[in-house]
Amino acid sequence: MRLASVRHPTAGAVWGAVEGDALIPLSAEWADIRAALASDPHAIRSAAAAESARLALDGCEWLPPIPSPGKILCVGLNYKKHVAEAQRELPQHPSLFPRFADSFVGHGAAVTRPWVSGKFDFEGELAVVIGRDGRHIPRERALGHVAGYTCLAENSVRDFQKHNAQVTPGKNFAGSGAMGPWLVTADEIPDPAALSLRTYLNGERVQDGRLADLIFPVPELIAYISIFTPLAPGDVIATGTPEGVGSSRKPPLFMRAGDVLEVDIPGVGRLRNPVVDEPRADDGEHRP
Repeated sequence: MRLASVRHPTAGAVWGAVEGDALIPLSAEWADIRAALASDPHAIRSAAAAESARLALDGCEWLPPIPSPGKILCVGLNYKKHVAEAQRELPQHPSLFPRFADSFVGHGAAVTRPWVSGKFDFEGELAVVIGRDGRHIPRERALGHVAGYTCLAENSVRDFQKHNAQVTPGKNFAGSGAMGPWLVTADEIPDPAALSLRTYLNGERVQDGRLADLIFPVPELIAYISIFTPLAPGDVIATGTPEGVGSSRKPPLFMRAGDVLEVDIPGVGRLRNPVVDEPRADDGEHRP
């Protein structure tokens, strides 16, 4: 089952199950996907089967599947070849940093290249959405806490990322990342390690990875993260990006206005976003 959040031209912000080119609205049952997962995720399929209404997706604005997650935790350097291209040592533990909800847009929306930087880099990733809360979750039971999976363009503003040892500034520019188009429920993906991931910039493949190559697989990430923080329904874990990022290329390849970025994970979806420039602060329109 595919679950999505959209802004409909007349119905406003709604969420529901995607069926072909239509949305089965479920907002009358639960306010959002996060609330549904926290309530009774098994009831979502039953509610969708019983709902007769359909909303055409044509003309809708796609939102991130979980518009307001409680936590977004991202993993850095989680593919061996990406560690090598970054000229770093293999990590002994997952390298984690937070992202804010307003740093992500939905499928089809423009991701924004900040005017303060010319080093806006692409990063395709698989994101895990938590479905059951837990703390100190054993690795062998971790996948039982997963609601589903979605595509994520994590992206980085490289110079701000490297201002100091903390990467948070370069990872949280407003609207710099994207998530979607939808969440595919975990019952359709029994083993995330079997997935593959490709990133395309203007139709050219720039990243090609397999989730089996993760240094810290999904169950290990959930187990580790839940040691220090409780995980709750709707929390998002970005699993890391494979090799091929623009900053490691010679010459470097960074995104510019007019580019189109796509993250394709067969079985999960294809996330597509154009790139636009942020208006300069001296235009009087916007300040970072």
